[in-house]
Amino acid sequence: MIFEILLLLYFIGSLLGLWLLFKKVGEKPWKSLIPFYNLMVWIKICGKDRTQSQKIKWYIGFLIPAWNIFLFLLLVVEVANVHHRYGYVEQTLAVIFPWIYMPYISLSKHPYYDPHTEDPHQVSSARDWLDAITFALVAAMIIRSMLFEFFNIPSSSMEKSLMTGDYLMVSKIAYGPRVAMTPLSVPLTHNVLPFSDGQVESYLKWIKFPYHRHLGLGHVERFDPVVFNYPDGDTMCTAWKSNKSYYQLVREMGREEVKNAQMLPVGNQMVKNKIRVRPVDKRENFIKRCIGLPGEDLQIIDQKVFINGKELPNPPNSQQSYRILFNGGLNVRKIMDDMGISYEDYNNALTLMMYEGGSHYEVPLTQTQVNEMKARPDVIEVLPNIHNPIEGDLSIFPNSPQIAWSIDNFGPVHIPSKGETITITMDNLPIYRRVIEVYEGNSLEVKDGKFYINGHATNQYTFKMNYYWMMGDNRHNSVDSRYWGFVPEDHVLGKATFICFSWDKDHRKPRWDRVFKRANDMF
Repeated sequence: MIFEILLLLYFIGSLLGLWLLFKKVGEKPWKSLIPFYNLMVWIKICGKDRTQSQKIKWYIGFLIPAWNIFLFLLLVVEVANVHHRYGYVEQTLAVIFPWIYMPYISLSKHPYYDPHTEDPHQVSSARDWLDAITFALVAAMIIRSMLFEFFNIPSSSMEKSLMTGDYLMVSKIAYGPRVAMTPLSVPLTHNVLPFSDGQVESYLKWIKFPYHRHLGLGHVERFDPVVFNYPDGDTMCTAWKSNKSYYQLVREMGREEVKNAQMLPVGNQMVKNKIRVRPVDKRENFIKRCIGLPGEDLQIIDQKVFINGKELPNPPNSQQSYRILFNGGLNVRKIMDDMGISYEDYNNALTLMMYEGGSHYEVPLTQTQVNEMKARPDVIEVLPNIHNPIEGDLSIFPNSPQIAWSIDNFGPVHIPSKGETITITMDNLPIYRRVIEVYEGNSLEVKDGKFYINGHATNQYTFKMNYYWMMGDNRHNSVDSRYWGFVPEDHVLGKATFICFSWDKDHRKPRWDRVFKRANDMF
């Protein structure tokens, strides 16, 4: 409701400003009410119609989504210029508050100077640079929030589809741009300031907007590579950053232990541990593949995913963990490198062998790599590593001692959809409690076997949002929905569309064969 009111004020204020401006310069005010024609008149008032090509560029620019917002703000600055209001502070405020500035300048006693009869105003070189930087920043912010953003794959959780070192373009218009819920933020940063080692937040929580998403090109579909805010990241410890969920740390160490861990190592430094609560849009960005959609039933049996009882094919380039036994005297590192197994996976296998004292290398492999390994004469055996449920394992969703699942044998679980009503029971309460309390902002209590939501006794709940089930393609090396559950629709940021650049850190060279490939082509 708040967003709709603000949008209405923005629209009415800007339209009122145009009406008053047209009247002031001698144009008929009713022209300001005719869509697109009012832009043509506005462009003329600001002197941006001196040549035919200049007019056409402006007309076409206003037809381009997001770019038209930038042009709108640029015209607001031009309104200040034709009133000889050249101050940097005033023009900056005009860009930030156009719905206030337009009526103000049109009602003011500052005279209008026809730009067609005047020489262009000259500014100093320093001011010219300042204006250019400001508008470049504004344009970058509009593009980043409305069109697309770049995202670096930091881990191997999506291999071999999307690789560590891939730089992706994430489309915001694929599902509709999400309005910033925490607008007071340092431009072009996510949640911490650069060079602060993750310790200084880049935003203020003084103003919060409700979740709202503009119209997009479509909706989240199965197998989409989706970028979203980490659902388990509403509370975090600065010393661990996003490497471990605060809730998992509490389950492992206890709440007091986590709270009282005052000094913890980060890199080569000792930093003070802080417990922080982050708003939705300032939680860490994750990328996973959408496997389950709202309203579906999901189950995993021996690594095979079933949706509504039907087996779902695994992504062709997805990986599972296998245990490999080689003949002695071999250069195992070179064999794995030749087969595309990363140094990280090889080193993890060595560490596990040393820890467990075994003789098998446990590494993630695609089905193609499994077949190649089995065909090698120097390989004795290749065994699938299936994780069976362990009683009391609280690391797996729903992180409850009542439910024993594993990453390879999981569920069944029903994925909530907007408007759907469920009956709450003691059996499914661990699955949906976080949805009801955290994601949808209700209080939930259990007293004498009865459920109380927002103080009212009921065993029925109707979901306010759609939810999704996300999993990494590297199934045994991905912290995903199997660990923290559903992804709410208000956490969804956008869709990974194509790879802009890819860097192979193992061999310190670009992967040219991946550049400009569509993200789903790697699927």
